[in-house]
Amino acid sequence: MDVLTREQRRHNMSRIRGRDTKPELLLRRGLHASGLRFRLHARELPGRPDLVFPKYRAVVLVHGCFWHGHDCALFKLPATRANFWAGKIAGNRQRDERAAAGLTAAGWRVLTVWECSLKGPARLPLEKVISMCEVFVRGSEREGTLRGRTRTES
Repeated sequence: MDVLTREQRRHNMSRIRGRDTKPELLLRRGLHASGLRFRLHARELPGRPDLVFPKYRAVVLVHGCFWHGHDCALFKLPATRANFWAGKIAGNRQRDERAAAGLTAAGWRVLTVWECSLKGPARLPLEKVISMCEVFVRGSEREGTLRGRTRTES
């Protein structure tokens, strides 16, 4: 049973952003300051990547840990309507996999940056995240992932 009315829930959900999120804006500012130029949310590419670097044939996907079901401290499956949320998040993960496969097949290099690398108890220093993204974009690796520290890292 939901604790909010249908109208209250609709209002709350309508305020959740799909683009221009805080983690995405942090990355955009840092990468732009380091001299990298990019396009935003290119419609013609699979999954409409958050940041597209045509000069380097690289894209950066900024994933929120909750919405994309990341295995970290920022993700917790809601107790209310658990079946709905499990299905929704599983669908998001499948869509992410299809988009990444489509981008790779089209010759793009794909970096996934998880929200936990920029926020929460396991976050990395912002300068380090920006630097790692810059190295990926300018480099030649086909794919990569940036996530927050694990419990064994300090």
